[in-house]
Amino acid sequence: MRRRILLAILLAVLVTACALGIPLGYTALQVVESLTREDLAARAQQIAATLDDEIANGRRIDLAKVQLAVPPGGRLTVLLPAEGERSLGPTLPEDTVTEEVPIVQQGRVRLAVDAAPMRTRQTQVAALVALVVVATVAIGTGVATVTARRLARPLRHVAARATRLGAGDFRLDRTRYDLHELDLVAESLDASATALAELVQRERDLVSDVSHQLRSRLTALQLRLETLAAAPDEETAAEAGAALEQAERLADVLDELLAAAREARAVAAEPVDLTVQLTAIADEWREPLRSEGRSLRLRLQADLLAKATPARLRETIGVLLDNALRHGGGTVTLSARPGDAATVVVEVTDTGVGVPDELVPHIFDRGVSGAGSTGLGLALARALVDSDGGRLELSTARPATFTVFLPVPRAGDVRGVRWTTQRSPR
Repeated sequence: MRRRILLAILLAVLVTACALGIPLGYTALQVVESLTREDLAARAQQIAATLDDEIANGRRIDLAKVQLAVPPGGRLTVLLPAEGERSLGPTLPEDTVTEEVPIVQQGRVRLAVDAAPMRTRQTQVAALVALVVVATVAIGTGVATVTARRLARPLRHVAARATRLGAGDFRLDRTRYDLHELDLVAESLDASATALAELVQRERDLVSDVSHQLRSRLTALQLRLETLAAAPDEETAAEAGAALEQAERLADVLDELLAAAREARAVAAEPVDLTVQLTAIADEWREPLRSEGRSLRLRLQADLLAKATPARLRETIGVLLDNALRHGGGTVTLSARPGDAATVVVEVTDTGVGVPDELVPHIFDRGVSGAGSTGLGLALARALVDSDGGRLELSTARPATFTVFLPVPRAGDVRGVRWTTQRSPR
């Protein structure tokens, strides 16, 4: 896109430069020749007038009297019917500029100069015009490059935003470009991200609810079948054992389906060093907190690895820190530690008044906010964490403590290799 924009602008500049430069150069050449001829014609007129006075007074023509009117290096030729041709000045080469005017008392005055000086001035003028054209093209190239970058950068950003959206990154991007059309596209992408996040969240909630209900029913069914399998009637026990085996297979199928769903969501996840990632995130947020008279404390254990997408992790922790900045108070603490069941726990807490009781059950609902904000941040943060196979919870309301549970990568997990997912549901 950038190349096309650049080529289009350069083509317009070149066409304009040629359309103006060629006529300008031709006109400049004609002007130089016209000025030279006008000067010769004026001198010839002056000489003819002087000689006419001499002839009218009956005096013999003396070319020395008009020598000052002859340009340096020029040749004057006077043609008189009675006296023939008389000349003054050096012999000139073949390429000359000549002007001839009549004498009132009969005869003609011819004044010629070497054309080389005029050709030199024409060359200089043509070179100047060419230089102007080249400078115009150079300036146009610079302007075209800057314009192409200014237009291509937002387009690349929009393309990257659409790619992230297609990959399941539903975070909002408030970047705008001061270009009405691209700003409309950005607004549409944000609206699409919000709608997709809601759709995916509803789908995940449905899968979670269905899996929970199915597991409850399967557990109850297995208990009944185990009781029947212990019955004294051998035929009943055999049938119950076969049914129990089928129920166990169904449970295995359910585990595989849930594992595949989690693996599809976490396809972009990779082993990340939380110490490095969280330190970089904390460095970004220290200054905004310091400007509000608050501080950020970092508590990390060394060599903590988690399975996550770096961009989603950065956005999620950024949302939690922004929430603590806007709605919390006091010192903000960002900590990470090993958790239970092969998880890593990341916590963001502050020493403010906490979350009101009426908001606790709905804190992650989209559009719910206690301070007039959009109410989208925490919902999107939960969706991003869930996309990587983790979960985000409000651990305590007072003080407000948000906890991110991330899976720990297993030995042998490397970038580009299919992740092995846990068979047990979260």
